[in-house]
Amino acid sequence: MTGLTVPTWTAVAASLLLVALTAALALRHRLHLTKELVVASVRAGVQLIAVGAVLVALFEYAGLPGALGWIAFMVALGGQVAGYRGRGLPWARTTATAGVATASTITLGSLVALGAISPQPRILVPIGGMIVSGAMQATAVALRRIREQAQSSRPAIEARLSLGLSAREAFLPFQRSALRTALLPAIDSTKVVGLISLPGAMTGLILAGVDPLTAIRYQIIVMYMLLAATTIAALTATRLAERALFDSAHRLAPLTTG
Repeated sequence: MTGLTVPTWTAVAASLLLVALTAALALRHRLHLTKELVVASVRAGVQLIAVGAVLVALFEYAGLPGALGWIAFMVALGGQVAGYRGRGLPWARTTATAGVATASTITLGSLVALGAISPQPRILVPIGGMIVSGAMQATAVALRRIREQAQSSRPAIEARLSLGLSAREAFLPFQRSALRTALLPAIDSTKVVGLISLPGAMTGLILAGVDPLTAIRYQIIVMYMLLAATTIAALTATRLAERALFDSAHRLAPLTTG
């Protein structure tokens, strides 16, 4: 790992020129996004600096319990974000949190149990963050799609119910459609990994001076764990959303505006 060049804070500040260029282009073309671009950039910088300070303290003093607590915080926050995307569905935030939590627990627990990763805070936190992020995105897409299907296809769903199908059978085609929509981005990313771009985990390790063949092993694990996390999260969320959509008499519940 010799010869590694780490950007200075001056270099980080200089990279703001890219943000200025982006904001100028948005302003020039009247996209009405200049303020959002600036706010997002400032928030990203502040949040990352704050998280970096927290992680320094966490790794040094909190140990494994602190790492698990931080992952639990990420799961709770990810569930709230994903639930917001599914607003209008009954128990959207609870459903989303359950999906993210189930996927994160199973995926991260399996990696540790199989010996694929070491249960060290410096490893669990970044790996857990990637898992939670992937699960959150899949859950958000799945719940949004479930809500859209329940709204636009209500006559078709109720017609299937009137033919004697159970709530599960009546909604199954729409649930499958939501699952496909949620999983396709992860599947497509896995198909072209390494061909179009070098993924984040691999890039970070190479920048840190790790041999590319070693970095590839980590990246393969990352891609496989993200496939598992997105699938488990989306499946859990859609099953729970389906149950919340129907009452005990198999009637489709009315949706709120969120």
